[in-house]
Amino acid sequence: MRIRNAPWSNAVFFGITDIWTYVAGAFFIILLPGPNSLYVLSTAAQRGVRQGYRGAMGVFVGDTLLMVLAAAGVASLLRSTPILFNVVKYAGAAYLAWIGFQMLRSAWRSRRSPDAGGEAAEATSDRERAAESPFRKALIVSLMNPKAILFFISFFIQFVDPAYGTPALSFLILGAICQLFSALYLSVLIFGGTFLAGQFRSRRGLSAGLRTGVGALFIGFGARLATATLG
Repeated sequence: MRIRNAPWSNAVFFGITDIWTYVAGAFFIILLPGPNSLYVLSTAAQRGVRQGYRGAMGVFVGDTLLMVLAAAGVASLLRSTPILFNVVKYAGAAYLAWIGFQMLRSAWRSRRSPDAGGEAAEATSDRERAAESPFRKALIVSLMNPKAILFFISFFIQFVDPAYGTPALSFLILGAICQLFSALYLSVLIFGGTFLAGQFRSRRGLSAGLRTGVGALFIGFGARLATATLG
């Protein structure tokens, strides 16, 4: 629901209605914990700044695709076609849950092994992480992110005046604002994650604990998406 209490919120800026309401809403929505930010943080903590930014680029591309789809009318299509929305919803929920179970399995394998075996399991886990592409995985996570899906379906498109002659410009400005907040926030998480990386390298139990916690949260994100409604 839009907030129109303040007189300045009624101004239209390049076809955008209530731009400051959008700015405030986008800022706080970006700050809410979600699978995008959690994946980038864990990637940076375990694999460093470069890999963290590769994950962040996957998030940026995924969010951009969602914005383009919303601008093209796919958001309205999902709202008006419950079956299609449910297909997207359950596919996303299954993928997020699968990532969570993979992380839990890796952490369990590391914890249950003796020290020598634990080092071997850790080395195997490191090879598995090195083989995966942070960009590709983050891109899929972004496209299946329940927070992003509901944001672009229910919030993003509300702020474009349908009577404006070039709505593409309106969507471009809204997208740029959202991506700016996202870039700043993910950069903070990446450098915060690398600060923790040394602790994870020297403490195998702490690293396993991180994967356990992140895996459980991804399963939770999947469950939340599976029960999401358009309202």
